Amino acid sequence: MSRRGSFKKVEVLADGVYKNKLVAKLVNRSMRDGKKSVAQKEVYRAMEIIKSKEADPLKVFATAIDNIKPEMEVKPRRIGGAVYQVPSVVRGERKESLAIRWLVSCARTKSNSEFHTYGEKLAVEIMDAAKGEGLAIKKRTEMEKMAEANKAFAHFKW
Repeated sequence: MSRRGSFKKVEVLADGVYKNKLVAKLVNRSMRDGKKSVAQKEVYRAMEIIKSKEADPLKVFATAIDNIKPEMEVKPRRIGGAVYQVPSVVRGERKESLAIRWLVSCARTKSNSEFHTYGEKLAVEIMDAAKGEGLAIKKRTEMEKMAEANKAFAHFKW
């Protein structure tokens, strides 16, 4: 048992429209102040926008998530008084949650001048990520560059 105790993993149920767990996780992460119906409306609006511009929104979304998922990350590790950024491999569950977290945060930071609703911003960010560009992809690249730069500290494993 870890110092903080153990926790039971909550299993996310598939969403109502697309019957997909990833979409349900996106809805839950997009939610603000517990307003799930508002988050669902915006995520489904984003999916409709993707459907109108490209083919299958689920395929585009899955491709975007796969492109955003990081392979390496850095974790701070205190050794002797100095804190080292130790690179480590990201496990499967965390890859997915980081990808969704970055997608949502990057969609929220998009400027309001060109996009009006969160659904429009999310749709653009998903389509960009599926093409291998956009803010979320940039975030992943930065994290992997940091891990590469700190490869010298890899021997301080967890």
